[in-house]
Amino acid sequence: MKGTNASTLAGFILLGFSDQPHLEMVLLLVVSIIYILTLMGNTAIILVSYFNPKLHTPMYFFLSNLSFLDLCFTTSVVPQMLWNLKGPDKTISYTGCVIQLYVALGLGSTECVLLTIMAYDRFNAICRPLHYAVIMHPKLLQQLAALAWISGFVGSTAQTILVFQLPLCSHHMVDDFTCEEPALIKIACVNTTFLENELSIASVLYVVIPLGLILVSYGCIVRSVLKIKSTEGRRKAFGTCGSHLIVVVLFFGTLASIYIQPKSKYTQNYSKFLTLFYTVVTPSLNPLICTLRNKEAKWALRRLLGRDPS
Repeated sequence: MKGTNASTLAGFILLGFSDQPHLEMVLLLVVSIIYILTLMGNTAIILVSYFNPKLHTPMYFFLSNLSFLDLCFTTSVVPQMLWNLKGPDKTISYTGCVIQLYVALGLGSTECVLLTIMAYDRFNAICRPLHYAVIMHPKLLQQLAALAWISGFVGSTAQTILVFQLPLCSHHMVDDFTCEEPALIKIACVNTTFLENELSIASVLYVVIPLGLILVSYGCIVRSVLKIKSTEGRRKAFGTCGSHLIVVVLFFGTLASIYIQPKSKYTQNYSKFLTLFYTVVTPSLNPLICTLRNKEAKWALRRLLGRDPS
């Protein structure tokens, strides 16, 4: 197809499941409920981490950063998704698409780096307990958090500029719920080999390398925990890392399926469900996983709600 500048005027059409209107109504209800739970759960984590002095620790500092990140991430995607699900209007403006891609890529990349930093925190807590307080001092925590946010949005800036430099086809129909980079590349009217290679490099930098570092950290953690003689000590050590490891598996597993697995391995509808999972479901599960597996968080949450005045 011949390229056109019409997309800059008319924006884009996010197809989603527009060919299955009954499924769209179900998704509208389900996504609305999950979004509300996401807002409530992540806000609660931020509040208990801030107001409870007992939770002013490195782990909860990074956990509150993760919750704030998830709030921003879902809010950058879900309101537009709900608007498109509720009726025949599936459009998003050109500027809106640019902003959505930039913010979602930035926050997603930031989460990859932040989860890696959280693994480093757990490594120091278990493998270097005597030096933990010295290593993870407040200034380093702020520097590591800044590193996660800055590195995430530096990569997002480069990727967004490259994507929207492409001449797009006249139909400008994006076969997804959001302005995802792989879906936008598909509607380009030129050879996209360079951008696909760039996407592969970004996937290595923000998915493969962080996941590798996390696995190395947990390899060291497992080796240290197995040296603990008491069963209770091993159980407590593994419990400290359990919630983080579950979040890592959910988040990185979905990202790898979308950005690394060959596209010929799954249908476009399957890809859309993966997009739904990591943009909607995963951010809602993070606070649930962290509170259910952590007695301190559950106690602080009950106290915040006035159910445990002690």
